[in-house]
Amino acid sequence: MKRLLITRRHPDRTIEAAKALFDVTVRDENDPLSPDELRTALTDYDAVLTTLGDAFSEEIFAAVSPPRATILANFGVGYNHIDVESARLRGVTVTNTPGAVTDATADIAMTLVLMSARRAGEGERMLRAGRWTGWNPMQLLGMHVTGKTVGIVGMGRIGQAIARRCHYGFGMKVIYTNRSEKRMEFPAEQMAQHELARHADIVVVAVPGGRETHHLIGAGFLASMQPHAHFINISRGDVVDENALITALEESRIGGAGLDVYEHEPHVPERLRQLDNAVLLPHLGTAALDVREAMGMMAVENLRAHLEGREPPNKL
Repeated sequence: MKRLLITRRHPDRTIEAAKALFDVTVRDENDPLSPDELRTALTDYDAVLTTLGDAFSEEIFAAVSPPRATILANFGVGYNHIDVESARLRGVTVTNTPGAVTDATADIAMTLVLMSARRAGEGERMLRAGRWTGWNPMQLLGMHVTGKTVGIVGMGRIGQAIARRCHYGFGMKVIYTNRSEKRMEFPAEQMAQHELARHADIVVVAVPGGRETHHLIGAGFLASMQPHAHFINISRGDVVDENALITALEESRIGGAGLDVYEHEPHVPERLRQLDNAVLLPHLGTAALDVREAMGMMAVENLRAHLEGREPPNKL
């Protein structure tokens, strides 16, 4: 029976489905694989169900020749922690789990939009600290989001799901930047990235991670944003120049930010954690049991297809 390494613990449904196909080893630790563990994964197992932070880089692949593992089934839609080209050159298939994460991630984007615009995080901290003295007309005045303009950077599945919620749920005007034009069932205007920054009341970043989008959002983009505008990131942390964002928030050059991802996860800079105009979530994008089960079952189906000699449905 082929050997499968599952690099983090998953819901029982996923593990049982994998055990029906493989001799399964489930790693108990929650931190990413170390370099030694990465090399062992490639040399001692036929397949790996991997996830965020397991850095299968060119250096790791170069140190293992040839790898025993022939598939890395990534749990998650983002795969910037895997050098897909290096894997492909060494005969290793890489898959991911798109679709299953779309609505859950879009929901977290809207959570951050509302929390940032309405200063919900700041208000909760005030109340928990015992500093709330009662309602008054000028307390914690935020931005009313209904009817505002949302600018979406990256109009893939998740970007479109966010746009749909903004348009139908909050009557927002939708503008977007994307490599290609997208046709949707509601009005949405495509424009250049810096034009979007100038026009949007709310910016939501929903692009894939990787070399092409590293620091896509930097000081120039943030300087183009309106002083009242809010910046939301649910994509990958390194899409944003984190230092530039922190500086913009410290100097109140934008209205606020809502983040679910960080440039050097799990490290979140102290400067960022001290800011009242930043809402910070611990990468909750897909954190719902049914969503995680759906992602796991999609990963298992990719593994099943590969085991049976078929092309996996979500091959990268």
